Amino acid sequence: MTLIETPRTVLRDMTADDAPFILDLLNQPTFLRYIGDRQVRTMHDSVQFIETRYRQSYRDHGYGLYIVQLRDTSQPIGMCGFVKRAGLPCADMGFAFLPAFEGHGYASESAIAALQFGRDTLGLRDLLAIAQPDNVRSHRLLQRLGFASTGELTLPGETAPVTVFALSLVPTPPSVGPSDDATGCAE
Repeated sequence: MTLIETPRTVLRDMTADDAPFILDLLNQPTFLRYIGDRQVRTMHDSVQFIETRYRQSYRDHGYGLYIVQLRDTSQPIGMCGFVKRAGLPCADMGFAFLPAFEGHGYASESAIAALQFGRDTLGLRDLLAIAQPDNVRSHRLLQRLGFASTGELTLPGETAPVTVFALSLVPTPPSVGPSDDATGCAE
Protein backbone atom coordinates (compact mmCIF):
# COMPACT_ATOMS: atom_id res chain seq x y z
CA MET A 1 0.00 0.00 0.00
CA THR A 2 1.39 3.40 -1.02
CA LEU A 3 1.71 5.73 1.95
CA ILE A 4 3.77 8.59 0.56
CA GLU A 5 4.57 9.83 -2.92
CA THR A 6 7.32 12.23 -3.93
CA PRO A 7 8.20 13.43 -7.41
CA ARG A 8 10.60 10.49 -7.92
CA THR A 9 9.73 7.92 -5.25
CA VAL A 10 6.96 6.03 -3.50
CA LEU A 11 7.16 4.95 0.14
CA ARG A 12 5.08 1.93 1.09
CA ASP A 13 4.74 -0.75 3.74
CA MET A 14 7.24 -3.56 3.54
CA THR A 15 5.96 -7.06 2.70
CA ALA A 16 7.44 -10.55 2.43
CA ASP A 17 7.77 -9.90 -1.33
CA ASP A 18 10.55 -7.45 -0.44
CA ALA A 19 12.73 -10.24 0.99
CA PRO A 20 15.25 -10.30 -1.92
CA PHE A 21 15.74 -6.55 -1.69
CA ILE A 22 16.05 -6.55 2.12
CA LEU A 23 18.54 -9.43 1.99
CA ASP A 24 20.67 -7.37 -0.40
CA LEU A 25 20.34 -4.07 1.49
CA LEU A 26 21.08 -5.48 4.94
CA ASN A 27 24.27 -7.09 3.67
CA GLN A 28 25.72 -4.05 1.89
CA PRO A 29 29.12 -3.03 3.34
CA THR A 30 27.83 0.45 4.23
CA PHE A 31 24.79 -0.99 6.03
CA LEU A 32 26.97 -3.41 7.98
CA ARG A 33 29.44 -0.67 8.90
CA TYR A 34 27.08 2.16 9.82
CA ILE A 35 23.91 0.38 10.95
CA GLY A 36 25.01 -3.08 11.99
CA ASP A 37 24.91 -6.75 11.16
CA ARG A 38 21.35 -8.02 11.44
CA GLN A 39 22.43 -11.64 10.79
CA VAL A 40 20.11 -11.87 7.77
CA ARG A 41 21.89 -14.32 5.44
CA THR A 42 19.17 -16.25 3.61
CA MET A 43 15.86 -15.55 1.96
CA HIS A 44 14.14 -17.28 4.89
CA ASP A 45 16.01 -15.00 7.33
CA SER A 46 14.91 -11.99 5.31
CA VAL A 47 11.22 -12.97 5.29
CA GLN A 48 11.35 -13.59 9.05
CA PHE A 49 13.16 -10.31 9.69
CA ILE A 50 10.57 -8.37 7.69
CA GLU A 51 7.73 -9.98 9.65
CA THR A 52 9.23 -9.82 13.14
CA ARG A 53 10.90 -6.41 12.91
CA TYR A 54 9.44 -4.18 10.24
CA ARG A 55 5.83 -5.42 10.03
CA GLN A 56 5.72 -5.93 13.81
CA SER A 57 6.59 -2.26 14.21
CA TYR A 58 3.58 -1.30 12.07
CA ARG A 59 1.36 -3.39 14.35
CA ASP A 60 2.93 -2.26 17.64
CA HIS A 61 3.51 1.43 16.95
CA GLY A 62 1.53 2.34 13.85
CA TYR A 63 4.71 3.20 11.97
CA GLY A 64 7.99 1.69 10.87
CA LEU A 65 10.54 1.68 8.11
CA TYR A 66 9.01 1.83 4.65
CA ILE A 67 10.30 0.63 1.31
CA VAL A 68 11.42 3.48 -0.94
CA GLN A 69 10.95 2.59 -4.58
CA LEU A 70 11.38 4.52 -7.80
CA ARG A 71 8.07 5.96 -8.88
CA ASP A 72 8.54 5.19 -12.58
CA THR A 73 9.79 1.60 -12.33
CA SER A 74 8.75 0.44 -8.82
CA GLN A 75 12.36 -0.70 -8.22
CA PRO A 76 13.15 -0.74 -4.48
CA ILE A 77 16.15 1.46 -3.74
CA GLY A 78 16.10 1.91 0.03
CA MET A 79 14.05 2.29 3.16
CA CYS A 80 13.05 5.29 5.21
CA GLY A 81 10.71 5.85 8.12
CA PHE A 82 10.50 5.61 11.88
CA VAL A 83 11.72 3.19 14.52
CA LYS A 84 10.75 2.88 18.18
CA ARG A 85 14.04 1.87 19.71
CA ALA A 86 14.81 0.66 23.23
CA GLY A 87 16.74 3.33 25.07
CA LEU A 88 15.19 6.25 23.20
CA PRO A 89 12.15 8.08 24.57
CA CYS A 90 10.44 8.67 21.23
CA ALA A 91 10.45 7.53 17.61
CA ASP A 92 13.62 7.96 15.62
CA MET A 93 14.00 8.48 11.90
CA GLY A 94 15.98 5.92 9.98
CA PHE A 95 17.03 5.46 6.38
CA ALA A 96 19.29 3.25 4.29
CA PHE A 97 19.78 3.06 0.53
CA LEU A 98 21.58 0.81 -1.89
CA PRO A 99 24.97 2.35 -2.78
CA ALA A 100 23.97 2.86 -6.42
CA PHE A 101 21.21 5.24 -5.25
CA GLU A 102 23.20 7.23 -2.71
CA GLY A 103 24.18 10.78 -3.56
CA HIS A 104 21.24 11.39 -5.91
CA GLY A 105 18.91 13.11 -3.44
CA TYR A 106 16.59 10.11 -2.92
CA ALA A 107 17.27 9.95 0.82
CA SER A 108 16.58 13.65 1.26
CA GLU A 109 13.45 13.56 -0.90
CA SER A 110 11.97 10.55 0.87
CA ALA A 111 12.97 11.77 4.36
CA ILE A 112 11.33 15.17 3.85
CA ALA A 113 8.11 13.44 2.74
CA ALA A 114 8.34 10.97 5.66
CA LEU A 115 8.72 13.84 8.14
CA GLN A 116 5.58 15.48 6.78
CA PHE A 117 3.75 12.13 6.93
CA GLY A 118 4.96 11.61 10.50
CA ARG A 119 3.68 15.02 11.56
CA ASP A 120 0.45 15.22 9.56
CA THR A 121 -0.74 11.60 9.47
CA LEU A 122 0.95 9.86 12.40
CA GLY A 123 0.78 12.83 14.77
CA LEU A 124 4.45 12.64 15.74
CA ARG A 125 5.59 15.78 17.50
CA ASP A 126 9.23 15.09 18.27
CA LEU A 127 11.72 12.81 16.60
CA LEU A 128 15.19 11.57 17.26
CA ALA A 129 17.72 10.08 14.88
CA ILE A 130 20.93 8.21 15.54
CA ALA A 131 24.06 7.78 13.47
CA GLN A 132 27.52 6.41 13.99
CA PRO A 133 29.86 9.25 15.00
CA ASP A 134 31.89 8.84 11.79
CA ASN A 135 28.89 8.60 9.42
CA VAL A 136 29.39 12.07 7.98
CA ARG A 137 26.86 11.65 5.14
CA SER A 138 24.04 10.77 7.55
CA HIS A 139 25.02 13.63 9.87
CA ARG A 140 24.85 16.09 6.96
CA LEU A 141 21.48 14.81 5.79
CA LEU A 142 20.00 14.95 9.28
CA GLN A 143 21.24 18.52 9.70
CA ARG A 144 19.75 19.53 6.32
CA LEU A 145 16.44 18.04 7.52
CA GLY A 146 16.56 20.30 10.59
CA PHE A 147 17.81 17.81 13.19
CA ALA A 148 20.31 19.11 15.74
CA SER A 149 22.94 16.98 17.44
CA THR A 150 22.30 16.50 21.16
CA GLY A 151 25.40 14.46 22.00
CA GLU A 152 26.29 10.80 22.17
CA LEU A 153 24.54 7.86 23.82
CA THR A 154 25.22 4.14 24.13
CA LEU A 155 21.99 2.26 23.49
CA PRO A 156 21.00 -0.79 25.56
CA GLY A 157 22.81 -3.91 24.36
CA GLU A 158 25.41 -1.92 22.42
CA THR A 159 29.02 -1.18 23.27
CA ALA A 160 29.75 1.85 21.08
CA PRO A 161 28.08 5.24 21.38
CA VAL A 162 25.97 6.78 18.61
CA THR A 163 25.40 10.44 17.90
CA VAL A 164 21.83 11.45 18.76
CA PHE A 165 19.93 14.12 16.83
CA ALA A 166 16.59 15.71 17.72
CA LEU A 167 13.89 17.52 15.76
CA SER A 168 10.61 19.06 16.85
CA LEU A 169 7.89 18.72 14.22
CA VAL A 170 5.77 21.41 15.87
CA PRO A 171 7.12 24.85 16.64
CA THR A 172 7.16 25.82 20.30
CA PRO A 173 5.76 29.29 20.97
CA PRO A 174 8.45 31.57 22.44
CA SER A 175 6.41 32.17 25.62
CA VAL A 176 6.23 28.47 26.54
CA GLY A 177 8.69 27.23 29.12
CA PRO A 178 10.41 23.86 29.38
CA SER A 179 8.38 20.81 28.48
CA ASP A 180 6.64 18.88 31.23
CA ASP A 181 8.02 15.78 29.55
CA ALA A 182 11.52 15.41 30.95
CA THR A 183 12.62 13.48 27.85
CA GLY A 184 11.67 16.30 25.50
CA CYS A 185 9.71 13.84 23.36
CA ALA A 186 5.99 13.84 22.85
CA GLU A 187 4.08 11.65 20.42
